[in-house]
Amino acid sequence: MEIDLENLSKQELLALIKQQSKTISKQEKDILKKEKVILKQEKYTSIKASKLETKNLVLERQITELEQEKQKLEYRVKQLERMKFGQSRERFEDPNQTQLPLDVEQAVLEEQEEVIKQEITYSREKKKHPGRAKLPDHLPVEEIEIHPEGDLSDMICIGKEITDVLDYVPGYFKINRFIRYKYATKDKDNTKISIGDLPERIIDKGIPSEGLLSTILVDKYVDHLPLYRQKQRFSRENIDIASSTIDGWAAQSMDALKPLYQKLVMDIKNEGYLQVDETTIKVLDEKKKDKSHLGYYWVYHAPISKLVMFNYSPTRSSSAALPVLENFKGYLQTDGYSGYKAYGNKSDVTHLGCWAHARREFERALDNDKVRAQHVLREIQKLYAVERQAKEQKLAPDQIKELRLKESLPIINELGKYMFTQMKLTLPKSQIGKAFAYSQTRWDNLSAYLYNGNLQIDNNLVENAIRPVALGRKNYLFAGSHDAAQRAAMAYTFFANCKKHDVNPYQWQKYVLENIQSINHKNIADLYPHNYKILITDTVEE
Repeated sequence: MEIDLENLSKQELLALIKQQSKTISKQEKDILKKEKVILKQEKYTSIKASKLETKNLVLERQITELEQEKQKLEYRVKQLERMKFGQSRERFEDPNQTQLPLDVEQAVLEEQEEVIKQEITYSREKKKHPGRAKLPDHLPVEEIEIHPEGDLSDMICIGKEITDVLDYVPGYFKINRFIRYKYATKDKDNTKISIGDLPERIIDKGIPSEGLLSTILVDKYVDHLPLYRQKQRFSRENIDIASSTIDGWAAQSMDALKPLYQKLVMDIKNEGYLQVDETTIKVLDEKKKDKSHLGYYWVYHAPISKLVMFNYSPTRSSSAALPVLENFKGYLQTDGYSGYKAYGNKSDVTHLGCWAHARREFERALDNDKVRAQHVLREIQKLYAVERQAKEQKLAPDQIKELRLKESLPIINELGKYMFTQMKLTLPKSQIGKAFAYSQTRWDNLSAYLYNGNLQIDNNLVENAIRPVALGRKNYLFAGSHDAAQRAAMAYTFFANCKKHDVNPYQWQKYVLENIQSINHKNIADLYPHNYKILITDTVEE
């Protein structure tokens, strides 16, 4: 029914407005009430959905954990079965097993060569030199005259340029004075000036010779003489060189060697058999006031090519090994550190254990259970006796494998059966129980060296390469920064390879510093210590 508003009185209009207001207010309340009900339902539904989602995530995580636990238990059952019943010879004669040495695809080699080319081009860019320190007058001077190359008969000498370089011959300092004579053509209308070239310099316009730089590096990283002690040697000869200057010389020298280090890293990646270990190094960190940072050197050793490589990482987490092990294929030998499991479990990697570490566990158990510990140690000693026999007879890899399958496999099978029986009679938390558990959980890894005659029974070779770092820690205590720690890793890399191949580190270092600036990037591997040794041997024979 329509209302005639025009004929309504003022009082009737006010009454109508009041009535309409009440109606609207009631409708608004009803709407708000309905909205609250809807919001409550939506909130309840959302909470319920969220709970269901959380529950699903928990269930999925539990399923994943159960699957992992199942795989772990299945693996352990296989380990126990092999220990109880022994391993067949055929298992280690699998034709699909990785063959050594590993062949690298040509495309990979070409890609790596391009990276080295870019690195060596960058390292050779000349940087502005801050200035030279004044050399003292009391040092002996050896004058080295340099004349321009070519025919000088039609030219006249018009002057000379003198460059003094501080050198160190083991036992004393001297100055190498390079006198470069300038020549000009006699034709006054078309004068051309010629001057001899200075020898290659690592620190352009600097005062140290490559011999002095080599002495500084060898003294620090081979003989473990900190730079502040080396400064004292300068001071005794009245040579005023600041500690920061000596530190800068060492850093610039190592920076010049980066292309050679990068090449070695790539070659290590291409190896089909690596031993890996890690050790600590204290590092000064700006972010940690009055406290040093505990960093790690990750050390890689290739037993076939006898290459050693150190790499620094601020952490010990498994991700620190990614630069080298991320795409690694072949045989990986490590100690029992859990960080290597992710790499060892890859389908194209065979994870090798270390019998030396297993032996140490039983040596620790001698005080706890002498009888059982001694029995296991005697059996492990028999395995090492087979290795000594192979070494003394200088057997080829195929012959070593055959000898191991004949002599070592039966010993391992009998030892596994013994451990399987004794583990049931041992308290798990006792030292002998822990020793049995260490070997049991790694039984396949400990047996994997039987796959190939090139493989080692233990990880001792890479541990030997780490020893100089331990000596260095006692002398210079810490690295000045994370960058300094990586430069030290490079130095340890090169000098470890010198030691590995019986190369004089000073002579090698001097030769490399004198030649790395001009060598073609394709031939940079010629500067490796073992290749330098071949070059020197051939030169002497000629």
